[in-house]
Amino acid sequence: MPRTTNAPARHRRKKKTLGQAKGYWGRKHSSPRFANEQIQRSGYYAFRDRRARKREFRRLWITRINAAARQEGMTYSQLIHGLQAAEIEINRKMLADIAVNDPEGFRRFVELAREGAAA
Repeated sequence: MPRTTNAPARHRRKKKTLGQAKGYWGRKHSSPRFANEQIQRSGYYAFRDRRARKREFRRLWITRINAAARQEGMTYSQLIHGLQAAEIEINRKMLADIAVNDPEGFRRFVELAREGAAA
């Protein structure tokens, strides 16, 4: 009985692993064992950080809205409460963009929030 090996499949697997590990530092880009470990780690980081990015951006938007609201004599929580009371639905991403790029437009939102909170 002839001896069989899994060489072609093994070679393809190693080649795929090293292709994914291009650009890694040290032996992580050239040694299949270290490359495989790093690819698994990188995949875990990517999966985790795709979710973390959403939290980080929301924190950034809230910080920007709060800073702009305080310049208008209002806190973030008062602004959001006033907008909800006035039944104005705008997400934090858009509100932060308006706060940074259109201060006059943001001022109008603050006035609407004041009216909504007063009513």
